[in-house]
Amino acid sequence: QKQLVESGGGVVQPGGSLGLSCSASGIIFGPYKMGWFRQDPGKERELVAPISSGSSPYPYYADAATGRFTISRNNATNTVSLQMNSLKPENTAVYYCNATGPYLLGSYWGQGTQVTVSS
Repeated sequence: QKQLVESGGGVVQPGGSLGLSCSASGIIFGPYKMGWFRQDPGKERELVAPISSGSSPYPYYADAATGRFTISRNNATNTVSLQMNSLKPENTAVYYCNATGPYLLGSYWGQGTQVTVSS
């Protein structure tokens, strides 16, 4: 089965850090574009940080994440990570991992992991 499983969410204080990890199984990981998304209740899911496929993956960041978040991937272990530093209350959301393949390989989502930033 094709699966994405997120981990690392939790409750942290403002200014703290949190590392999220997404583990993929059932796919050949390398060709897939990966990304982290967030979603608040009643709102659209939005992109936080994508990272390209290939031998030299290139990350991008949403404006709110630039300078504080870092996305990385390890094709040997089929994982993609999101390191979140200097967290703010507005970063509170459910964070989802996504894998999107080329051509007919499709797109897959994890179940999400809750991140809560509260003093």
